[in-house]
Amino acid sequence: MSRAVNIDATVDHVIATSAKLKAVISAIEPLVPKGTRVVFVNADHTAAVARAYGKLVMTGTVTRSHWVQVRAS
Repeated sequence: MSRAVNIDATVDHVIATSAKLKAVISAIEPLVPKGTRVVFVNADHTAAVARAYGKLVMTGTVTRSHWVQVRAS
């Protein structure tokens, strides 16, 4: 499994869910027009978050915005 996953949820929601699951985020960005792309430090963390979101995991092509670094705290 890849370390990246696209989820139909807000950035804040993905950060909160990841923290609850102790999944460490490497990079995160909003998708256009909705959703969040998140990269975790390992595939196990990605799998745990993907299981938690279930059908909200987005498959297929997504539109990414211009990358801007954001510090998740």
